[in-house]
Amino acid sequence: MPVLSEDSGLHETLALLTSQLTPDSNHKEEMGFLRDVFSEKSLSYLMKIHEKLRHYERQSPTPVLHSAAGLVEDVIEELQTAPVNNEEKELLQLLSTPHLRAMLVVHDTVAQKNFDPVLPPLPDNFADDFDEESVKIVRLVKNKEPLGATIRRDEHTGAVIVARIMRGGAADRSGLVHVGDELREVNGVAVLHKRPEEISQILAQSQGSITLKIIPAVKEEDRLKDSKVYMRALFCYNPKEDRAIPCQEAGLPFKRRHILEVVSQDDPTWWQAKRVGDTNLRAGLIPSKQFQERRLTYRRAIGALQNPRPAKKPLSGLRRSFRLSRKEKENSVSEGKQVEQADPAEFLTYEEVTKYQQQPGEQQRLVVLIGCLGARLSELKQKVVAENPQEYGVAVPHTTRSRKSHEKEGVEYNFVSKQSFETDVQQNKFVEHGEYKENLYGTSLEAIRSVMAKKKVCLVDVVPEAVKHLRTPEFKPYVIFVKPLVPEKKKPVLKSPTSEEISSPLQDEEQQEILNSAAFIEEQYGHLIDAVLVKEDLQSACNQLKTELEKLNKDSFWVPVSWVRS
Repeated sequence: MPVLSEDSGLHETLALLTSQLTPDSNHKEEMGFLRDVFSEKSLSYLMKIHEKLRHYERQSPTPVLHSAAGLVEDVIEELQTAPVNNEEKELLQLLSTPHLRAMLVVHDTVAQKNFDPVLPPLPDNFADDFDEESVKIVRLVKNKEPLGATIRRDEHTGAVIVARIMRGGAADRSGLVHVGDELREVNGVAVLHKRPEEISQILAQSQGSITLKIIPAVKEEDRLKDSKVYMRALFCYNPKEDRAIPCQEAGLPFKRRHILEVVSQDDPTWWQAKRVGDTNLRAGLIPSKQFQERRLTYRRAIGALQNPRPAKKPLSGLRRSFRLSRKEKENSVSEGKQVEQADPAEFLTYEEVTKYQQQPGEQQRLVVLIGCLGARLSELKQKVVAENPQEYGVAVPHTTRSRKSHEKEGVEYNFVSKQSFETDVQQNKFVEHGEYKENLYGTSLEAIRSVMAKKKVCLVDVVPEAVKHLRTPEFKPYVIFVKPLVPEKKKPVLKSPTSEEISSPLQDEEQQEILNSAAFIEEQYGHLIDAVLVKEDLQSACNQLKTELEKLNKDSFWVPVSWVRS
């Protein structure tokens, strides 16, 4: 077997190794695979490039010029001021391309080794009234980003104290500024007795490097530890509208159902958090759960004092038909279901969540449909099940009405006596129940469990308030809000006295009732919704629903931590 010398290149080694791969009856496939891999031209090219780079590295190459970009400018100027032939014209075009000129600028930057941030020399006029060990000079380099720290002023001494360090900001990344440090100067400007907003303005206007004179805290705080707590926001927040926040610029705005990574809970009033998916590394301030609950309690108390006997808000009957078709009235049992107001004692702040992905063999998640007027959830879920009865099923409701001739026990309904129904109600066996035309209807927990026990995805439609009773580790509900598509109103146009109206007042009233119903559900129960389905027609809605159902086995979802932690 030939022996390689020390000067042999990688591509030579590769070629020699390929030649030594002789066929072997026991490892024929493996040898063939290796031969194909080693024979790839792209791999050979990479090896040659590697050798060239190592060759120049051993020679310790130095740049021929430190100002190639300037030389190119001179050449371009010469070519532009004199008549040129075809070769010179081509050279001029080549040297004028932005990519080549940018590459030469980078070359000069590396050649001159001036790519590191340039910090100005320390000023000579720093005060000498402190011991060397008690004063710390911190020099930070930042661009347009905030410094990432908030400050407060001690009302008694006038000292300016670092109140908090924002995770991921310039101050945090430096590791040189800590909570409790006393700030004495910013870029040579004394800040003692200055208001925090004045100092913030100085910091905001400083670009490039910032020099801080700091007296370290007596006991410096340890750098913040990773918390890795994720919260689903159950309300919308805009720091610019919050008078209580210590620094509006440091606040983090978010919308309801945004997932927030809480990176610090050291401050019991103001947490530091990032929005999951954001590219911004710096954390922002958000009100803590405890503080937000206190604010809501206070607002509720003030509201009760101002309105000691508020008028009871009419629900308009979320399950009422509102002049929908007679056929829908007859088919929609849900019209008789009871509707409750959102629990007034519930404070919607944050919900701790974690990523969850359903594993093979694990019980399927319960799929809960809620809808506004005109959604006709029953026919939608029945169509999905009819198209794939092996994978999907519906919870058969209970009723006290008499069975019709075409109906079968346990198919359309579970027919029970009124006494039996009321006993089950008292024993909390129903997710929801209600009365319609003097008959009782309800969806039982056992009906849901019976479908899930068959390894099927159970589809159930309930009033929105009932969703809260299903949000348990057993069911892990995936809530889909279905609302019919309401076309936008056309602008009124001038019509002749004989022309017909496009829509009647009755139709307009029905559409407005649907819009009001959808808005009410989104306002009161939007924090419980996982997906929204806009129903244009039955078939398109069915296709949308099946797409959502297919995601349950493939994608991961943010769910309450209580659902996955024992």
